[in-house]
Amino acid sequence: MQPASAKASVPDRSIRICADRGGTFCDVHASYPDPENPKERKDVVVKLLSQDPNNYKDAPTEGIRRILEIVTGESIPRGEVLNTDKIDYIRLSTTVATNALLERKGQKHALLITSGFKDLLLIGNQSRPKIFDLNIRRPPPLYSAVVEVDERVTLVGYTSDPEAENHAVQFDDDGKVTRGYRGKGWDGKGDAEGPGDIVRGLSGEAVRIMKKPNPEAVKSDLQKLYDDGYRSIAVVLVHSYTYPEHEQLVGKIAREIGFTQVSESSALLPMIKMVPRGVSSTADAYLTPILRQYLDGFFSGFDEQLKDGKVKSPRVEFMGSDGGLLDLRNFSGLKSILSGPAGGVVGYALTSWDESRKHPVIGLDVGGTSTDVSRFDGRYEVVYETTTAGVTIQSPQLDINTVAAGGGSCLAFRNGLFNAGPESAGAEPGPVCYRKGGVLAVTDANLLLGRLIPDYFPKIFGKSEKEPLDTDASRAAFKPLVKEINETYDHELDFDEIVYGFIKVANETMCRPIRALTEARGYATGKHVLASFGGAGGQHACEIAGLLGIKTILIHRYSSILSAYGLALADRAFELQEPSSTFYTAQNKATLVSRLDKLTNDVQAELKHQGFEEERIHVERMLNMRFDGTDTALMVLPDPEKDGADDYETAFKRVYKSEFGFVLEDKNIIVDDVKVRGIGKTFDDLGESVFAEVEKLDRRPVDQAKADSKHSVYFDKVGRVEDTPVFVLDYLSVGDTVQGPAMIIDDTQTIVVIPGATAVLTSKHLYITLE
Repeated sequence: MQPASAKASVPDRSIRICADRGGTFCDVHASYPDPENPKERKDVVVKLLSQDPNNYKDAPTEGIRRILEIVTGESIPRGEVLNTDKIDYIRLSTTVATNALLERKGQKHALLITSGFKDLLLIGNQSRPKIFDLNIRRPPPLYSAVVEVDERVTLVGYTSDPEAENHAVQFDDDGKVTRGYRGKGWDGKGDAEGPGDIVRGLSGEAVRIMKKPNPEAVKSDLQKLYDDGYRSIAVVLVHSYTYPEHEQLVGKIAREIGFTQVSESSALLPMIKMVPRGVSSTADAYLTPILRQYLDGFFSGFDEQLKDGKVKSPRVEFMGSDGGLLDLRNFSGLKSILSGPAGGVVGYALTSWDESRKHPVIGLDVGGTSTDVSRFDGRYEVVYETTTAGVTIQSPQLDINTVAAGGGSCLAFRNGLFNAGPESAGAEPGPVCYRKGGVLAVTDANLLLGRLIPDYFPKIFGKSEKEPLDTDASRAAFKPLVKEINETYDHELDFDEIVYGFIKVANETMCRPIRALTEARGYATGKHVLASFGGAGGQHACEIAGLLGIKTILIHRYSSILSAYGLALADRAFELQEPSSTFYTAQNKATLVSRLDKLTNDVQAELKHQGFEEERIHVERMLNMRFDGTDTALMVLPDPEKDGADDYETAFKRVYKSEFGFVLEDKNIIVDDVKVRGIGKTFDDLGESVFAEVEKLDRRPVDQAKADSKHSVYFDKVGRVEDTPVFVLDYLSVGDTVQGPAMIIDDTQTIVVIPGATAVLTSKHLYITLE
């Protein structure tokens, strides 16, 4: 990882930079051409605190500054606008929107909703997560004001008879009513859209326009909001998923007045169900201005080339919640809620999966603030409705379970119980050992147990940002807690037992979401591979695998920054969706396929415009399906091996049976939405899998002389092992086999190999097996 000797040796547009700004640490991975062999690329990694206001304003910008210094060999003063001549692209994932939602620090905005539905989003769906609570407290709505729009459309003539082509009202090819409904306002022509007339909606449903909004009244209401300081609004009107014209009218007037953020639900999520569509739109209006404000600050640290839109300029791409990269035009607060964790999922999925062996993989991302857990079995598991911080959002997101347990989780003894989290010390002030007056956290416990060694840990702490971890401070902070615990129990526990007790609690907390993703869904946890990553993952991976019955652990060489590394591997994504409301019959299937074909062409055209050749574009065609009479729809992508390429009915019944355990054979199937997702491939092939490499690897016991030092480390059941060998990862060779107990360390991670575990070094991973 030697830097280039001079700026001139680094070609223009050659440095590829990926930055993941987490809750505690910001990780930056970059690659650049090897000066001695330009066909090969060299990697460089930078890890820094996400918040350090005494030293820098923005962590990703500071990380990129350090990367440019390392690669070019030139000194770049802090605060100087960065020249981007040498940069090919910058890929960024950020928790800015997520944190704004969790902390309720989003943009003040107003909700515009159909008259009579003022309290709809406040009422919500009446779900009660804690059904036995006597004092029910629900989070307040995100919006600050509500304005009712006097407009109304209704759906008419719906029938559950699939032979009637979904509706009693039928249309010709030009959208004219040919037969059916003879209700109020019927003019027998169907060619006018005045009050009471019937038109065909985007979904194919018959829509009766009962009242159009009065533009002058809407303008007056919006002007009052604007004068009161509102600059962001969410527009949510009844049935706008199929008839968006009224929302578009309101949005047009709002933009003319000067509103800078207008979140129209019909543009964001053209899907049925007004409550989640509405809440998602208010979330977008709440978060996108904060995200844009952050990105404006980020861009201000670079020269104008970064944002001038020219082809020669460096590309700036963002990780979306669904694991695909987005450009600035398509990136919004709604799509960024899982931006940070999604990069890690992409990273472990692409580096741990073996297409021939098909071992399902559990991803364990232990960060400073939280632990994110996900599952990969050949395809990203995506959910379309999630609840974050009490807000139910309807948007494609990777199925990631998050629990408040990480390196920064605060430790406490309450009501006779050991507690780890959910409160976090964060990066500022951080754990006690960070030398910033912080609070006891999991990191302090690992430090005192010998699972973190200050001599090998980055010296980035204290006011000078150059001091090591403070073991003495952690020990002094633990002593009163140990005394309190021993005064509570009948028998006295020694210092290490109490400190390790908090680690056990944290480990069990991290196991909980893994069991929810596996056992709760009918998968045997022990048949999975555990891919551990995140800054604190290596300290906990072996013990968590033991608790779950998992025998194989993969720790990537870049595991501590895998969310940033995953950005380098990720694909560009673009998707389009339309409402349908169509019965899935042989007659309608041709129409559905035709709609999918149109969306496919549009998606491919957009990705080609973004620079992808046709052979590098992969398309997924999906239908959102449900049984008639139910309200739970499943987005279905047929598996060619199990269902056939276009057999959506078989695929739906298979997925439904897997999810719910039964199939409603006597019910018709309704298609609520058609969707096409296009993927612009970054890499065609990432090379041989770790499993294939291990099978033919020449293993040999590690030469103990390679141990860099010996250290006292506490392990469960065996206690202190005073002479635990410490190996530096960069000094080990491929094939070296390390028997636990041992520690394996590099610049950004510490891996604890417990007694009974065996670690084999491959070209890109530590392959750990448990007895």
